Amino acid sequence: MYSRLLAGDSAWNGRFFTGVLTTGIYCLPSCKARKPKSENVRFFPTCEMARASGLRACKKCHPDDYARGADPVLETIESLVSEIRTNPVNFSDARAIVRRSGFGTTRAFELFREHYHTTPADLLLRARLANAKQELLDSKAPVTDIALAAGFESLSAFHDNFLRLNGMTPVSYRGLNSSDTFIIQLPEGFLMPYLRRALSRDTHSVTERLVNDSYTATVRFKRGPAIVTLKLSPQSIRVNVSIDSAIEAHSMVCGLLGLDQDAVAFARLANKLGLARMVLGRPGLRISQTQSIFDGLLWAIIGQQINFPFACLLKSRLLELSGEKMPNGLYVTPLPHAVAELNPEQLTALQFPRQKAAYVIDTARLVAKGELDLNKLILGSATRAERTLLAVRGLGPWSVNYLMMRALGFADCVPYGDTGVNSGLQNLLKLDTRPDVDATRRLMAVFSPYRSLATAHLWQLNQPIPA
Repeated sequence: MYSRLLAGDSAWNGRFFTGVLTTGIYCLPSCKARKPKSENVRFFPTCEMARASGLRACKKCHPDDYARGADPVLETIESLVSEIRTNPVNFSDARAIVRRSGFGTTRAFELFREHYHTTPADLLLRARLANAKQELLDSKAPVTDIALAAGFESLSAFHDNFLRLNGMTPVSYRGLNSSDTFIIQLPEGFLMPYLRRALSRDTHSVTERLVNDSYTATVRFKRGPAIVTLKLSPQSIRVNVSIDSAIEAHSMVCGLLGLDQDAVAFARLANKLGLARMVLGRPGLRISQTQSIFDGLLWAIIGQQINFPFACLLKSRLLELSGEKMPNGLYVTPLPHAVAELNPEQLTALQFPRQKAAYVIDTARLVAKGELDLNKLILGSATRAERTLLAVRGLGPWSVNYLMMRALGFADCVPYGDTGVNSGLQNLLKLDTRPDVDATRRLMAVFSPYRSLATAHLWQLNQPIPA
């Protein structure tokens, strides 16, 4: 228990409580307060027993609230973020958000990074852009009026930020309402060879295909299954979608390209830390997001604790069994209810380990019944998403962080226990042995709030540079 305390391991929150005799306070294992000496620590199974020993609850980690299932600090930040996203025009800048939060500046920034993996200013910017995007599609108002109404002080600031995160101008984005083809402009320094590697790494894939400069993927949109085709070039991507779903296709392709990730800021951080070798030759590296959250969920379950080629093979067999075949011969990821209707024997016949087969089917049933709302996860906090997913049988720290990073787009995740991360750290820092989970947690802390990008770079560190 003391080792879990030193590691700040949130997975042990609620399993025991830490009492510090010198301060008279009891805390959660993950409390950010200074770590006490072992001789000053006592452990308690409940808050009641800690109080009975004369200790009082920590005002930083609020163990009593956690024990009864409440988290008022998180709820305060979630409520504030909801308000920002609904009415960003009510907040002039980050200072206004800090004032509204009721916390000091340092504490407010700490909470936004912990729970949303971002800063108040960045969250406000994205809220303004989201509202402006919806207004562009829903109205015929001039772009200047939309920009000012969303809270931007100038048209140039609106245009530059819109282009950076969406790969197109506001006027072009408005045109998605009436077109099945559009062009996404790539940012300066975009690493096309790494994108090509990401798009072709699954040699068993039955949902995507990369041939020369043409990438084809089958995707399930609200209107139904679609075929999305990308024509790759160094400066831009030309996208065509087979059904009237250009807006959804744009969102999917932006995720595939990782346009909303701050690759430049991470490269700057790595250099500041004296770890320039980590980003050498690939300062613009980005993480390709999965085509859908459910697709990422299936991969997170299937891919854990087995080698990559075999995981790809199992996933392809699952899709061929329960997915829908498209006219081009590819399959589209099945709906949750299609996987939920399978029985474990059907999957074990395809070489699925029995336990993994049960996890896939049981989780699909949770999604199909609405007991696990995947769309709600992407709109909420990272903390809420992590807690929700960790409560699902079959999802552990590796699979949850992988899903949060590659499907939900959170910026500060590490799939602890990942061989690629451990090997990358050993290589980067010239360690004698691969770090264990606790050592990985300590070593990766310096990369916050960009640990997802740090993970991506560590994955590539031992790989050959793509042509």
